Amino acid sequence: MTAFDPIRIAMWSGPRNLSTAMMRSFSARGDTVCVDEPFYAAYLALTGLEHPMRAEILAAQPTDPHEVARAMSADKASQPIVYQKQMTHHMVDGVPRDWMAGLRHAFLIRHPARVLASFAKKMEEVSLAAIGFVQQKELYDLASTLGDRAPVIVDAENIRRDPERELTRLCAGLGIEFAPSMLSWTRGPKPEDGVWAPHWYDAVNASTGFTPPSDDIPDLPSAYQSILEPALEIYNEFVQRMREQV
Repeated sequence: MTAFDPIRIAMWSGPRNLSTAMMRSFSARGDTVCVDEPFYAAYLALTGLEHPMRAEILAAQPTDPHEVARAMSADKASQPIVYQKQMTHHMVDGVPRDWMAGLRHAFLIRHPARVLASFAKKMEEVSLAAIGFVQQKELYDLASTLGDRAPVIVDAENIRRDPERELTRLCAGLGIEFAPSMLSWTRGPKPEDGVWAPHWYDAVNASTGFTPPSDDIPDLPSAYQSILEPALEIYNEFVQRMREQV
């Protein structure tokens, strides 16, 4: 089997951000190996949090974050591109950051009202830390200091509105060629899916491409306002930075 010295891409997002659909898009390229949330088990082990399918996740992945970091920055891979679907909220204290220096970084954002409305359907407890906005800003600030390539910002709703345009811009920012095959994929589970997929991936498994967005911002219960407000401030900062990139 051919071994490549690959381009390694880390796509950073919080949960319910179109992140699995983006992984499907890169997997459809044919020249990319995808890695699904590699720090999930380490995150659960470090925090002790109860998540759906916790036991299965801990059994399926390494729980040592340093072992995961070494794998994410390894010298060789089976394809020219390695796409890492990375969750910002997984990067808690105890998870190393030094491995990020050798990667190209992108940040997938979404309006926090949409994130909260979707997240609350899957999880009983909702918090600012759980949706990853604060961590996403911290990781963006760090990634901006690494290497000579600025991290790329893309908005989930823009991708759904015009996937070819936005994916072309994303690929250009990452220094790779856009592939038309990124616009669609086959229905159903994929080999790279994490063991947690049965709980989270029902919608994306039914899809064959990016679906058009809804123009309406969800109305949230008043109990979520204390989460929405700081998350929205961070989101708006990302939108401004993204506009400066276009």
